[in-house]
Amino acid sequence: MIVTIDGIAASGKSSVSSGVARALGIPYLSSGLLYRAATLLGLDSGADLNDEAAVLAALHAHPVRLEPLAEGNRVWQGTRDLTDDLHSSTVDHGVSVVAVLPGVRAWVNDQLRQVPPPFVAEGRDMGTNVFPHAPAKFYLTASPRVRAQRRAKERPEDVDAIEAALIRRDELDHVQSAPAVDAHVIDTGPLDLEGVIGAILTGVAADR
Repeated sequence: MIVTIDGIAASGKSSVSSGVARALGIPYLSSGLLYRAATLLGLDSGADLNDEAAVLAALHAHPVRLEPLAEGNRVWQGTRDLTDDLHSSTVDHGVSVVAVLPGVRAWVNDQLRQVPPPFVAEGRDMGTNVFPHAPAKFYLTASPRVRAQRRAKERPEDVDAIEAALIRRDELDHVQSAPAVDAHVIDTGPLDLEGVIGAILTGVAADR
């Protein structure tokens, strides 16, 4: 079983994927954390984030691994847990630049494809590019304002600033972030977390 959950930034993918994975009793894979790890390592090394070779050099010099757990993924660099450092505003601002680099995308996809199913895979292009053969695909969306209000609960910035940043992020991500033709598209705006999880579980059962 492979379930893909794609969507735009701050559409609730991680929380939803964790809930779906726990309900199904399987792990979930967060591709976004790997892109954030590449961004963080690039920043730590002083690399220009537009320089693919420099970012890849940082990744190869300091290998990381994804620990896929149903309750939440962790990213490790040896014995150092990088996870909490991956959600800073600095990483937020740089990750879209890193995520379009073909070499970084290939590295992330290779990490994900090494994990044996079953699992829930969460990201931007899991259903379109990484696991196109997945039998159950979902795509989450919501208005920029709704997403900004949600993210403001996790960030020190105000809602207007977060909304403006998300709109810019959407513009940068539009090539990677599009629903698969056979994906179920869910507007998470009018739904709470349990409502979205329930809709996906219903869809998974129907797709089996």
